[in-house]
Amino acid sequence: MLRVGLTGGLGSGKSTVAAMLRELGAQVIESDELGRKIMEPGQSAFDAIVRQFGTEVLTADGRLNRPMLADLAFKDGRVKELNAIVHPAVIEAQGEWMEQLFARDPAAVAVVVSALIFEVERDAREAGTTAAVYSDLRKRIDRIVLVTASEPDKIARYAGRVAQADRDPKKAEADARSRLAHQIPDSEKIPRSDYVLENNGDLETLRLQVNRLWPSLQRESNLNLPSRSLK
Repeated sequence: MLRVGLTGGLGSGKSTVAAMLRELGAQVIESDELGRKIMEPGQSAFDAIVRQFGTEVLTADGRLNRPMLADLAFKDGRVKELNAIVHPAVIEAQGEWMEQLFARDPAAVAVVVSALIFEVERDAREAGTTAAVYSDLRKRIDRIVLVTASEPDKIARYAGRVAQADRDPKKAEADARSRLAHQIPDSEKIPRSDYVLENNGDLETLRLQVNRLWPSLQRESNLNLPSRSLK
């Protein structure tokens, strides 16, 4: 068994790498997907978000207005308030997913895709969180794979993706810069990562890197004892 954190800044290409690893046999879960689920009405984070941000973040049908919530978080400087609610719930969901996976397949390579693996640890430490699962990412992740890209590439990819939703490209670029400002630079993440994949936009070059990485992850998974605690 091996717990892998796949991370990288906004627009770095994490989802592309995740898809390649899934094709090779990895079990993959997206933190964004988990986040969306726990923010649904009746789920763990929903009530806490409404208490913290007010009922104005609700749509007419009683669900969270995610664009409005994102604006409050990133434009109004309240991103840490939102993260303090969402991150613990997402980490708990990740742990439950991995426990269930390893019970079925002790030799599995479990890949958790998250843009904010390092940022969760930073924010927990700054907030004085004592729970090791939040403040020490190596308690819950065995290996960290970082996907890097230039900042212009990250911004262009993000803007191109959200432009499909009929958003103003200039606003999309400004949104990308705002989000990246809250993320730790690649230069600080690289020394703390076990593997670094450079995504310069050449898909085949990226695939070659992933293909070289996969046997190493499999080898480490087979060496790890399945009885190892995940908490």
